[in-house]
Amino acid sequence: MDGFVVEIKKIPPVTRFLCISLISVSVPVMMQLVSPYKIVYFWGAVAGKFEIWRLWSSFFLGSGGINFIFEMVMLYRTSNELEEGPFARKSSDYACQLFIASGAIIITSIPLNSMLFLRPFLLCLVYLSSNLAPPGAQTSLYGLLTIPVRYFPFALLGMDLLMGGPAAAAQAVPGAIVGHLWWMGVFGTEIGGRGGVLTEWGIAPRWLKNWFGETGSPSAGRTMNAGGGVNVIPPRAREPENANTTFAHRWGSGNRLGNN
Repeated sequence: MDGFVVEIKKIPPVTRFLCISLISVSVPVMMQLVSPYKIVYFWGAVAGKFEIWRLWSSFFLGSGGINFIFEMVMLYRTSNELEEGPFARKSSDYACQLFIASGAIIITSIPLNSMLFLRPFLLCLVYLSSNLAPPGAQTSLYGLLTIPVRYFPFALLGMDLLMGGPAAAAQAVPGAIVGHLWWMGVFGTEIGGRGGVLTEWGIAPRWLKNWFGETGSPSAGRTMNAGGGVNVIPPRAREPENANTTFAHRWGSGNRLGNN
């Protein structure tokens, strides 16, 4: 048991929180211990009955069956690689930006009357991770088709369309929109630039950095923007270690992702 706890503690804090949230929300519903109607997002319940937890739980109710396993793996691998890569030693910035992105997903989903946000949330993370991958990186879809990592988010949208219809794909689209704004707004796309126009907004407040124990920690990653914020090396400013290696998703050829 102690060994299991030690392994859990090795997971970066934000990724650990996301994975525990997915399990703690989804498993009781799957076991019929909690009604899904207590989990999903209703603005009337949030504003009128002060059921604030719905703003959190609606992001972590997964699909049933084997799809839940794929969602868990995708969440863990994508978030872990972001937190140990672009956001290395900057978990507070990652948490701050993830919070803003989640709020943006809720807002952009208003026209769709969405009640669950796991699919757009995953797509948002995948979009950001894919666009920060080295040039030429590739990934395998269903172990059958190898595609550039940059196109992986659109492949997931296509799978949602094929397996869930237009409504399922439409509900995931806000994740791609927010992921694109996150990538361009915070990281920017210019070589040697100073990040995007939203970079400064992504800097965690001092109290959050203190809570994560990052006060006084050395900056890592982005050599531009030495004044603070999220530090990463721009994807076009570095040489790929291996053009055939997937940065965003190192799944191997046998794992299947993209199920709705």
